[in-house]
Amino acid sequence: MAPLPKGFLSESLGRIQPSQTIAVSQKARELKAAGRDVIGLGAGEPDFDTPDNIKEAAIAAIRRGETKYTAVEGIPELRKAVAAKFKRENGLDYAPSQIFVAAGGKAIIYNALMATLNPGDEVICVAPYWVSYPDIVALAGAKPVVVEAKFENGFRLTPEELDAAITPKTKWLILNQPSNPTGACYSAAQLKALAEVLLKHPQVWILTDDIYEHLVYGDFKFATIAAVEPNLYERTLTMNGVSKAYAMTGWRVGFCGCAEPLVKAMAKLQSQSVSHAASISQWASVEALNGPQDFIPVRKKAFEERRDLVVSMLNQATGIECPKPEGAFYVYPSIRGLIGKTAPSGKKIMTDEDFAGALLEGEGVAVVHGAAFGLSPFFRISYATSNSLLEEACRRIQRFTAELK
Repeated sequence: MAPLPKGFLSESLGRIQPSQTIAVSQKARELKAAGRDVIGLGAGEPDFDTPDNIKEAAIAAIRRGETKYTAVEGIPELRKAVAAKFKRENGLDYAPSQIFVAAGGKAIIYNALMATLNPGDEVICVAPYWVSYPDIVALAGAKPVVVEAKFENGFRLTPEELDAAITPKTKWLILNQPSNPTGACYSAAQLKALAEVLLKHPQVWILTDDIYEHLVYGDFKFATIAAVEPNLYERTLTMNGVSKAYAMTGWRVGFCGCAEPLVKAMAKLQSQSVSHAASISQWASVEALNGPQDFIPVRKKAFEERRDLVVSMLNQATGIECPKPEGAFYVYPSIRGLIGKTAPSGKKIMTDEDFAGALLEGEGVAVVHGAAFGLSPFFRISYATSNSLLEEACRRIQRFTAELK
């Protein structure tokens, strides 16, 4: 097949990279299909199935003929259910007209940034960050300003670091907690301290990505910034969705609450792209939010046990230091003690990407290297899989690190 003509692809496409988390999962699938014994720990999705009541709601919607175009912003029933969720669980008052629905949480972020950013604008992205944040900012023609949340601070941004990063060009702060990839969370007091900084800079809007809200462990209490500091409510976009807590990654429904003019701006953009989230998925999401929630703590307990298993076993591996996160279903271990060593294959481990490649090649364990998330030398494991597979993967990692010279 002939290559595309020179200059055919857009310059904006050249500013971004393919999603590296998706690439790792695809590589693992390809190796499995070729007969390799591979344990894939790259995917950010629960291994649990979508609850039956949600599936039945989707089937019922199909049978009722709910298969036509919907309003761009989402069906009224879902916007009402989302507003009720924000009030019930977060203490946030949004009218249904302040609710926007898109085809996944990523599409909420994409629509918000594409609808508001101009060349020269800056967006603060806290590293380690979810891989898509800086690329979406760059695609919009703005500048991602990466601020490192240090390992020593539990991968949390400090008020001083936030204040130093803000300039007159700063338009957004993207705040994700529980964090992908670290699982780090902010207490209400820590959010209040960040809010004190943001109150001094009225040009900065906050996009808070709360998609892992229900997956927090131990005695940790989740809080969201617009509820902690009501004076930031008008310039906060509170994003969430059904993907993680309800095991609905493939259904592609994300939602947010924000100022009504921003809802209208995002709707204008979405009307010229995907139009709206799938009608059937929207009806399923109504049931997810309004229906029984009793399965969430049961699944959360399973994730917490997996977290404890993985943290314990990784901290027994030579040269690995793995903190215990408060939420999500990821760990983000340091491999500082392994840089410069050599694998049995003869490959030198000079970066976390070298580590991930050698681990996949040598032991058949697929992880995502830390550079993909903007902070090295680390790697991310998703523990959203069975205990038996996690135990086997961690044994392989222990063996691999013990054999490095």
